[in-house]
Amino acid sequence: MSKFWIILFHTYIQKLKTKSFVFTTIITALILIGITNINNIINFFEKDSKSVQIGIVDSANELYNPFKEQVASFDSTFKLTEYEAETDAAKAVEKEEITGYLLMENDSQGLPRGIYKARSLTDSDIINVLQNALQQTKVSIATAEMGLTSEQIEQLYAPVEFHQKALVKEAKTEEELDQARGLVYILLFIIYVNVIMYGSMIAMEVATEKSSRVMEILVSSVSPVTQMFAKILGVALLSLTQLSVILLVGYASFKQNLSEIRGFAGSMAVSEIPIGTIMYAVLFFILGYLLFATLAAFLGSLVSRTEDVQPMITPMTLLIVGAFLIAMFGLGKPEASFIKITSFIPFFTPMIMFLRVGMLTVPPWEIILSILLLTGTIILLSIFGARVYKGGVLMYGQSSSLKDIKKAFLLTKEK
Repeated sequence: MSKFWIILFHTYIQKLKTKSFVFTTIITALILIGITNINNIINFFEKDSKSVQIGIVDSANELYNPFKEQVASFDSTFKLTEYEAETDAAKAVEKEEITGYLLMENDSQGLPRGIYKARSLTDSDIINVLQNALQQTKVSIATAEMGLTSEQIEQLYAPVEFHQKALVKEAKTEEELDQARGLVYILLFIIYVNVIMYGSMIAMEVATEKSSRVMEILVSSVSPVTQMFAKILGVALLSLTQLSVILLVGYASFKQNLSEIRGFAGSMAVSEIPIGTIMYAVLFFILGYLLFATLAAFLGSLVSRTEDVQPMITPMTLLIVGAFLIAMFGLGKPEASFIKITSFIPFFTPMIMFLRVGMLTVPPWEIILSILLLTGTIILLSIFGARVYKGGVLMYGQSSSLKDIKKAFLLTKEK
């Protein structure tokens, strides 16, 4: 057992000190800080350009004032300047006094229409504000001609009342579903990225040792099975370390900027995350990691060169990608039969069943059954994987085919 812990902590410490681990941890943490401070960053770069200067050429001589009121209701940072001739507005654009100008006129029915001209049309926000303001100007003129009062217009354009209510008491409310959808998406992405990244790391670790012939020394002193599980748990400890650092930094930055991101925070209700959802996330993350890490370990043992690792683990990667894509589809339709069926397939269970548990009220027996199937698959894969690993670490030469699993398994039986 002492050799097991030696290999485990050696794997953990060795990977912990690598530049790639430190670099990815710092970069990911900085990205999270940037995302949670996005409003402050935008405001910092836009502090010198708080107003948007737009020229107006009113060919109809009656649209400027009502249009100006509509623009102010959409965005108060817009500053409008009226020009008598289009040539004057064009000169102002050339001198960069204004960003662009809007030429307004009446159509054949006496309603306003416009043409926006600028040096560049890349700023869609400006175009949207001008287009929406002109649309509202047209509506107000048309309704005035029909003799509608302002109260009637407000009633006409008031949003329709539409509520949702589940007939089953156990079903989640609309607010709970919105919260669950955002939370499940984030946790699914974390599971997806970590399983792919650290599964590949295990396979690469084994292949690297084989290519340097270190494996021959290790096999003579420590059993291959002990090596495999020590590496799996060592890398698991590494992933938990990185994940803890990133989540702590992200949570601290998110909490500090909570007032700046109320819209996002409100939709997710971060302060009210159910403890059960977090527990299921941790459980399915660990089970999913153990499943694919075991698979990656014995696939990595079949190759002797690091460049053969990626082709060998491609089928495993496709399984993970497939599970993630199904989960993304399930975010919109978590009650679909296809989602329910795939949640019981062990290679899809970590993501799909977690999706269902997070968004629906799933019967306990379904959760227990999926966990038992997943755990049983991990045990069987561990037993089979250990035998393949034991023979695979002794195989050298070019190898990038899954047919080598049978060769490694037979080699173990001969031993």
